[in-house]
Amino acid sequence: MEKIRFDELESISNEIKRAVDDMGFEEMTPIQQMAIPYVYEGLDIVGQAQTGTGKTAAFGIPVIDSIDPSNKSVQALILCPTRELALQVSEEIAKLAKYKHGIKILPVFGGQSMDRQIQGLKRGVQIVIGTPGRVIDHITRRTLKINELKKFVLDEADEMLNMGFREDIETILGSVETESRQTLLFSATMPRAILEIINKYQNNPKLVKVEHKELTTPNVDQMYLEVKEKDKLEVLTRLIDLYNPKLSMIFCNTKKKVDDVTDMLMTRGYSVDKIHGDMKQVVRSNVIAKFKKGDIEILVATDVAARGLDIDDVEIVFNFDMPSHEEYYVHRIGRTGRAGKMGSAFTLVTPRDIYLLKNVMNYTKKKIKRHPIPSIGEIESVKTDTFMVKVKAEIEQGNLDRYIKIVEKMLEDDDFQAIEVAAALLKMELELPEKDFLDTSENKRDRSSSKPTGPMVRMFINVGKKHQIRPNDVVGSIAGETSISGSKIGDIDIYEDYTFVEIPEEYADEVIELMSQNTIKGKPISIERAKARKGPVVKKGAYTRSSGNKGGYKGEGKGGYKGDRSKGTKPKPQS
Repeated sequence: MEKIRFDELESISNEIKRAVDDMGFEEMTPIQQMAIPYVYEGLDIVGQAQTGTGKTAAFGIPVIDSIDPSNKSVQALILCPTRELALQVSEEIAKLAKYKHGIKILPVFGGQSMDRQIQGLKRGVQIVIGTPGRVIDHITRRTLKINELKKFVLDEADEMLNMGFREDIETILGSVETESRQTLLFSATMPRAILEIINKYQNNPKLVKVEHKELTTPNVDQMYLEVKEKDKLEVLTRLIDLYNPKLSMIFCNTKKKVDDVTDMLMTRGYSVDKIHGDMKQVVRSNVIAKFKKGDIEILVATDVAARGLDIDDVEIVFNFDMPSHEEYYVHRIGRTGRAGKMGSAFTLVTPRDIYLLKNVMNYTKKKIKRHPIPSIGEIESVKTDTFMVKVKAEIEQGNLDRYIKIVEKMLEDDDFQAIEVAAALLKMELELPEKDFLDTSENKRDRSSSKPTGPMVRMFINVGKKHQIRPNDVVGSIAGETSISGSKIGDIDIYEDYTFVEIPEEYADEVIELMSQNTIKGKPISIERAKARKGPVVKKGAYTRSSGNKGGYKGEGKGGYKGDRSKGTKPKPQS
């Protein structure tokens, strides 16, 4: 498609062209180029395009030009799925309407004072941008009157339906006469529910669709690191120290994890803040504003809280948790590599989450490269180089007389050498650990592959064969969450309702502490030391794994697995 410049389209007003020029845009994106002419013609449209393709300007420019500034009634209503996106669209519309005097814009969403919104509506606004729930509240209260509505926009319609807003959307659509309303619907996907809304509420809409050969932008360098859960924070901070991004985002799967990661990073001295659904909207808005200005260097967020954020200068996205759905991964890494800039995405993957990573690669048809865990030596080198650059800059700047006198007095009084003073200051500044407790060498697996040789302890786990648990699941879970390598795990006996596993005695307390709050194949577990058994008992059909046969399994009978069998009662855990 041949690119068209904004100033080449005669239907766009000079005021908006001036505002677009101020924003630094020249050429239209494909969705803008296809949609804008139809909207100016007054046609209903269905725009299908991914997030970050310029949809806001595609509907915002013709909507603004359609407004009569002398009429203080609501003439355009834009629905968004989240508060963040509503605020983002409001800011974008305000920039586009910069030179259109007399046009008032008001965002309305939950978490913000209802009284303040009511006062804003009473003063007269022509464009309202809001979330479905709050818009319905205002319509019910009669504080939002839409009887003179000209333009109705559904932004990210599929996401609104996923969040359960279909009834609200249909209530709003049904309250405005079809003849007087131009309906613009934008969605990344076209599920059946969207098609039903199109057929019911739109008048012969024009379909404009942007085909995306790649779900992820080529401007993002995607990498993953295989780590244990307990080592994630250490690996994350090493990546931050190694690449030193000016602005970066960290995504977690839960609000609690966002709180924990933020607190731990603050404790380590990083410039960091957070957003998630439990925070008041005004607090979230303040945090986002600080992040945009660079007052905060790192923003930790959940997927829902970050939806709709449009910040061009994010250099790196860190997936602290592997997202549970492929689309979340695409959305997360789309926060970087924007506006033609290059970006990076690092995903921390535990052994149990490798299958999720493979699903993402299949979904995006993109290879995600493995990245080694940065070593202490690499971090030391980066920190030292950065510090030495600062030192040299200070020397070149001069004005060091006062400090030279302090050092000279110290050398005279305490009989120190200048190099010792410099080394002490360097040590205080860099605070480098003496030992790298994470094994980052490539031959780690070779050196740790020896069989267990010390005393072993038998552990009881409260999940078994009926939970679809297999020996490899037990090995992967324990090895992924603790410091035990899989080769050091001994015999595993899996019964219908429970499992026994042997581990080196020195790791018993660590396994109980780390695994008791964990899951195996999504099943919450408890783990404890098993009572000493009178003799080897293997129930027919139980899964067994011997540490001496390299993880192999032998079958007996119909689906049974060969192992030691004797008469006796069922083994029980320690009470």
